[in-house]
Amino acid sequence: MTALQAPGRLGFVIGRSAVVRAVDRNRLRRRWREAVRTRRPHSADFDIVFRVRTRIPPDALDSAALEGRALLDRLLTA
Repeated sequence: MTALQAPGRLGFVIGRSAVVRAVDRNRLRRRWREAVRTRRPHSADFDIVFRVRTRIPPDALDSAALEGRALLDRLLTA
């Protein structure tokens, strides 16, 4: 990374229709943010957006977090 190049940014798009409860949306964001943080500096080259497009029931939040980590690993090893 040069002095003029900014580190990668991170964004989340988790709508109320996808994850109904705010506490669950925030928990998912925190887990994905931690996944990106632990993979720095490799993830600093990318702008990453996590977008939830289908409904996730509350009991499937753990599997959604794991899926996000797996996708991140695929991105960083490619």
